Amino acid sequence: SGKSSLAFDTIYAEGQRRYVESLSSYARQFLGVMEKPDVDLIEGLSPSISIDQKSASSNPRSTVGTVTEIYDYLRLLFARVGVAHCPSCGRQVHKLSSEEIAKQLFAKIQTSLENDKQAPIRIMIMSPVVRARKGEFKELFDNLLAKGYERARIDGYYHHLDEDLFILKNNKHSIDLIVDRLTIDYQYFKKEKAQADIFSRLFKAVEQSTLLSEGLVIGALVKDAGFTFPDSPKEIEETLYSQRLSCPHCNLAIVEIEPRLFSFNSPLGACPRCKGLGVVLKVDQDKLVNKSLSIAEGAIFPFQKLFFQDTWFARLFRTMLEKYQINAQQPLNKLTKSQETVLFTGAKEVFSVRGRNREGELTTIYEKWQGLIAEIETKYYEADSDYSRVELAKYMHEQLCPECRGARLKPEALAVTLNQQNIDWFTRLSIGEALAFLKQLPEKLTVREQQIASSILKELIVRLQFLLNVGLDYLTLYRKANTLSGGEAQRIRLASQIGTGLTGITYVLDEPSIGLHARDIGRLLTALIKMRDLENTVIVVEHDWETIKQADWLVDFGPLAGKQGGKIVFSGPQEKIVDVKESLTGQYLTKSKIIPTVRNQAVPDRFLTFKGCTQNNLKNIDVKIPLGRMVGITGVSGGGKSSLLLDTIYTVTESQLNPYYQGKIGKLANFSGLDQIQRVVLVDQSPIGRTPRSNPATYTGCFTYIREVFSETLAAKSLGYKPGRFSFNVHGGRCENCQGAGVIKVEMQFLSDVYVKCDVCHGKRYNSETLSVTYKNKTIDEVLKMTVDEASDFFSHHWKIQRVLKTMQEVGLGYIGLGQSATTLSGGEAQRVKLAKELYTNLRYHSLYLLDEPTTGLHMEDIKKLLKVLRDLVIQGNTVVLIEHNFEVIKNCDYLIDLGPEGGDKGGQLIFQGPTDQIAKIKPSYTGIFLNQYLNEK
Repeated sequence: SGKSSLAFDTIYAEGQRRYVESLSSYARQFLGVMEKPDVDLIEGLSPSISIDQKSASSNPRSTVGTVTEIYDYLRLLFARVGVAHCPSCGRQVHKLSSEEIAKQLFAKIQTSLENDKQAPIRIMIMSPVVRARKGEFKELFDNLLAKGYERARIDGYYHHLDEDLFILKNNKHSIDLIVDRLTIDYQYFKKEKAQADIFSRLFKAVEQSTLLSEGLVIGALVKDAGFTFPDSPKEIEETLYSQRLSCPHCNLAIVEIEPRLFSFNSPLGACPRCKGLGVVLKVDQDKLVNKSLSIAEGAIFPFQKLFFQDTWFARLFRTMLEKYQINAQQPLNKLTKSQETVLFTGAKEVFSVRGRNREGELTTIYEKWQGLIAEIETKYYEADSDYSRVELAKYMHEQLCPECRGARLKPEALAVTLNQQNIDWFTRLSIGEALAFLKQLPEKLTVREQQIASSILKELIVRLQFLLNVGLDYLTLYRKANTLSGGEAQRIRLASQIGTGLTGITYVLDEPSIGLHARDIGRLLTALIKMRDLENTVIVVEHDWETIKQADWLVDFGPLAGKQGGKIVFSGPQEKIVDVKESLTGQYLTKSKIIPTVRNQAVPDRFLTFKGCTQNNLKNIDVKIPLGRMVGITGVSGGGKSSLLLDTIYTVTESQLNPYYQGKIGKLANFSGLDQIQRVVLVDQSPIGRTPRSNPATYTGCFTYIREVFSETLAAKSLGYKPGRFSFNVHGGRCENCQGAGVIKVEMQFLSDVYVKCDVCHGKRYNSETLSVTYKNKTIDEVLKMTVDEASDFFSHHWKIQRVLKTMQEVGLGYIGLGQSATTLSGGEAQRVKLAKELYTNLRYHSLYLLDEPTTGLHMEDIKKLLKVLRDLVIQGNTVVLIEHNFEVIKNCDYLIDLGPEGGDKGGQLIFQGPTDQIAKIKPSYTGIFLNQYLNEK
């Protein structure tokens, strides 16, 4: 009706344009000229910031902690007041000064002499000048000899530096320079002057050693029998000391503690095995082969023709098969256990493989068979193209990293603790638990540590409190950003903006209440009011009644959508909208217009059952879904709804009905009833495409019919144009400058990528020859710029096109453009485009439809239409299961599954399942309580 056009395409766009105009001419040359919105005058506009519904980063490295910048402060906190421990033995470690090292060596001498007063102590002070490095080190030996040093231990053997030393250049070596050697007996040590001399000598040796080896010293007690100092000690007890951090018990030097050590995006801190991802890809044996086929029949998917090839790898493969008597003509399920082990994991012996080389000469090579799993993994990690990696990834699955166990960090970082807990433990706390931990932390710190940590703690607590305020207390900082819903991602951005404390800003928000249970709306409204009270203007596009009631000023658009909308029906204090009869919003607010309740009250007799569901935070719940009904999954945010619907019901059902499904399967004990349905359709909020090239017309398929219409015109036939000519995705009819995108992508170094209108076709996607062809005086570009409602009138006599467009209108999408870029569609709009495609293509099957908050972005009038569409699906024999917070939809469900009682670890319990009218009787159910209140108000 025009809400987003005013808020985002006019107010925000002009605010952004004015900001860009304020940049230097150097910066502006990269951004191009931003078009002025179609508006005559905007006065009083402050700098604008948009917070929309688009999903968070798809980067697997992004987490809630990194997106909100909380993790940056957390890294700083652990680096400044964390307590370092040895990653090997767990003992606390400290930095040592030269004097402290000398004192520890002196104490070791004193203890040894007092334990055995007869035998003298022999001690070497060594400097580890080279630690596991390649090279010959001739220049180093010459320099040390010139400085007066005589001996060194090279790779465990003792040498004089004036020897003719020969060291292999390509091998790694360790060189410990002998800085000083002392022999001390008890009688001498008892003298006071002797003790001062010994300490002085130790201190000088330590100083020299640390200068040569960047702060490291080795103190070695010689245990060989005898009283003289041996040239090559056989038995020594050595301890490594460091001016940095080191563990004397494990002889382990530890890297400097700094914020980068706790970053899984830095080589300094990331786990070396998984490179900071927390997971590794491992070959899935079941995906790799079809055990009902033989090797000759192509049982091994990536190597289906390997048996018949003449490469060295194929020869090795055949040699291994022959050696272990594996019949290539026999199905793999007939192999013995030992044969299967060799095939997949390799053999110990070296095989002699004979064959002709590239020059045609008969040659023998000796090679080990590493196994199919190792071969696939090697090919994946050495692949030089994305295509190869994607193809090989089909046969692999993610597995928790065996080294860091999902913590993403090196052992050194995980060995640093705060109040006896490491940084990984903290990131796995819910926001509420993390806040409580930080608030009581100062009591556990020393006065000095409190002074250091106070400002960092203040920033952390403020940011966590804002996340709590916007209803995200159930999230953890560890949670991957790409697993967040559009609503969660938007509220995270909202919390981050509140955290900045900016004033004088115009904030434009797109339905911040999405994904929030009625219980949590109050906290969100408090956050928005706080933003307003910081002297900001907060413009919210919203359909939630509670949010509308809190608005200081209401602008209502209508009276309908698309061409019949775009007019301001009302503008003023929200309580006065009830006086405007033309306002649909006002009619629903005053209850003069309502959505009728339609439910199937018959007792269901057929069910899908999912028992022992434990995915994510689900607490071993048993769920029954009645077939041929509309089923709602409800509960507070983080209660486990998505874990049940998307991660369990969908994955299990899809894996059973689709033999090619290769995704993860939710954790559960068992299931039944899936033989009663023919297909499962997931209609979620993920984008229909990630580039400007994708749009509703191409996704739904109606563009194919539109191109056929244009190819049938006289002008197209005279020029020999086929339907392909009118595609902007292939060479021929498209503009080659932008390759049919209509825009040019400009990669920015200091800002996110920008799309600038193509200066050849001016955004029309096609070349001039293609645009010369018209249908009813409209070019293909002008048709793509029509809304669904306009196109429906335009193509009123083409039933194939009409069929698609009518279903889009039925789900409330009459206002969107046919060629509107997929990147500009909200999550709710993308979901309804998918639903529309389903409605006209696959109604002949008994399908299970799974929807994730389908009312996102819908006005009450559109919800009414959507409910009719969903009810029609059910009447036709399908089953609809949806996650929803909207009470109009919830009251129209035949059956409810309510999860909770809280979010995160405190959720995942089955609070209620049964007919909708019975939930009000369940006291622990927040859904029941608020649904009851809502119905009583009406």
